[in-house]
Amino acid sequence: MGLNRPPQGRSFGGRRFQGGSGRPQPEVPGLAPRRVAARLVDGVLSRTRSLDASLEIEHDPCGFRALDPRDRALARAIAGVTLRRLGTLRSLVAGKLEKGLPKKAGLLEAILVTGAAQALYMQAPAHTAVDLAVATARADPDARHFAGLANAVLRGIVADGLPAERPGADVPGWLYARWSRSYGADAAARIAASVGVEPALDLSVKENPAQWAERLGGVALPTGSVRLVASGLVSALDGFAEGAWWVQDAAAALPARLFGDLDGRSVIDLCAAPGGKTAQLAAAGAEVVAVDKSAERLMRLSQNLSRLGLSAATRVADAAALSAEPADAVLLDAPCSATGTTRRHPDVGWLKRESDIAGLARVQAQLLDSAVKLVKPGGLLVYCVCSLEPEEGERQIAALLARNSRVVVEPARADELPGIEDAIDATGCVRTLPFHFPHEDPRLAGCDGFFMARLRVG
Repeated sequence: MGLNRPPQGRSFGGRRFQGGSGRPQPEVPGLAPRRVAARLVDGVLSRTRSLDASLEIEHDPCGFRALDPRDRALARAIAGVTLRRLGTLRSLVAGKLEKGLPKKAGLLEAILVTGAAQALYMQAPAHTAVDLAVATARADPDARHFAGLANAVLRGIVADGLPAERPGADVPGWLYARWSRSYGADAAARIAASVGVEPALDLSVKENPAQWAERLGGVALPTGSVRLVASGLVSALDGFAEGAWWVQDAAAALPARLFGDLDGRSVIDLCAAPGGKTAQLAAAGAEVVAVDKSAERLMRLSQNLSRLGLSAATRVADAAALSAEPADAVLLDAPCSATGTTRRHPDVGWLKRESDIAGLARVQAQLLDSAVKLVKPGGLLVYCVCSLEPEEGERQIAALLARNSRVVVEPARADELPGIEDAIDATGCVRTLPFHFPHEDPRLAGCDGFFMARLRVG
C-alpha cells in the first residue's frame, strides 16, 4: 500500500472504490476502528462530547458499538492514548502547518492526532499509521479534500520522531498555570505527568482487602482499597458476579470513611450517582437515602446496589432545594470541574474552560447551605469534590465557615488516612493529589485529586 493514496478497489467509510473490474471490494483492514477513534477524539476537540459519553450514548454517533469487540478495544485505546498526549500531538501537527488547520476540514485534526499517536506512542508501524490515516481522511466528506496534506504532515511527524518530554505539555495551558500557582512548579509538573500514565483499577471491597488483593493479583492499599493493573473486562474478574466489590478510585473511597461508625445511623447521600459512596455507606450498616436529580442515573445506582447485595432508598430531587427529615450524617459529593480526574479522564481539561469554575463554585455554595440544613444538630457533613481547584475546595469551606457559625471543621486524623497522612492540611481538611500512593511500578501509583472536609453541624 502506498503512502499517498489508498489502492483502488477498496471501501472507505461506506464509499466504494472500484478497480478495473468495477466490482466493489472489502473495506481496508483496520480502517473501521481508526475511523471510530477519530470520531471519538473529534467529540472532545469540538467540545461536544466527552470520551465516556461517546462510548455510552445510546444512539452511538461514532459507530463504536457497531465494531466487533477487538476493534472496539483498539478504537478506545487509540482515543485514550491520543487524549493523554493531546497537547504534544497538537503542537506537532501545528508545527507542520504553516497556515494552520484548513477551515471546514471535518475530521482532519482528529485524524492527524490519532495517526501521530499510533506512530509515536503505540509502536504502530509508521507506514500503517500513515496509510490508514490517509484512508480515514479520504472517507470523510470534508477531510477528503486534505488527504494529501494529511499524508505530508504525518510523514513529517514520523520522520522527526518522538519529541522530548515537556512539563505540562499535555494539559491545557490555563489549567497548568492554575496548578503551578496553587501547588508550585514541581507539584504541578508531577500532577501533569500523571495524565500520561494509564491508571490502575481500584476496587472497594466489602471485607478482607488483603484476601481479595491476593485473589485478584493486586495490592491492598493502606486505606483499604484493592489496586490492580487494569486489563480486560472488569465484569470478568473474580468476585464481580457475586458482588464482592465495586470499582472506585482510592481517593474517592476516602470521604465516606471520614464518618467513622455508621451502623444503624441515617445518612443522606446527595448527588449520589453513580453510587460508589452509596455502596460504602450501605455496606457500613447505614440507613441511606441516595438523592440525585437524574432518574436514569439513580436507576443505574439501584442496579449496581442490587449486584452488590446492598440496599438504599432513592429519591429523584435537586439537592440544592431538597426538603427532608434531617439525618445523622450527610455526604455531599458536589458537581465540580473534575480536574482531579485527569489521569482517568484526560479529556476533562480540554472539555472545560477556566470560566466554568466560578459558576460551579456558586452551585457548590448553594448545595453546601442546603446540606447543612439536612444534618441533625451535632451531626456530621462530609463535603468532597474531585477537583484540584481551590475555589471548589479550600476556599469553598472557608466561605461556608465565615457565613455559618453552626459549622466547624472536625479535623481528619492521621490514623484515618494511613499512607497518605500528608494529605491532611493545616485546617484538618484533606487534599489528595494525583501523585499520592507512590509505588515502584508506575502503573500501581497515584490516585485522583480530591478535596474533602468533615464538618460538625451545631
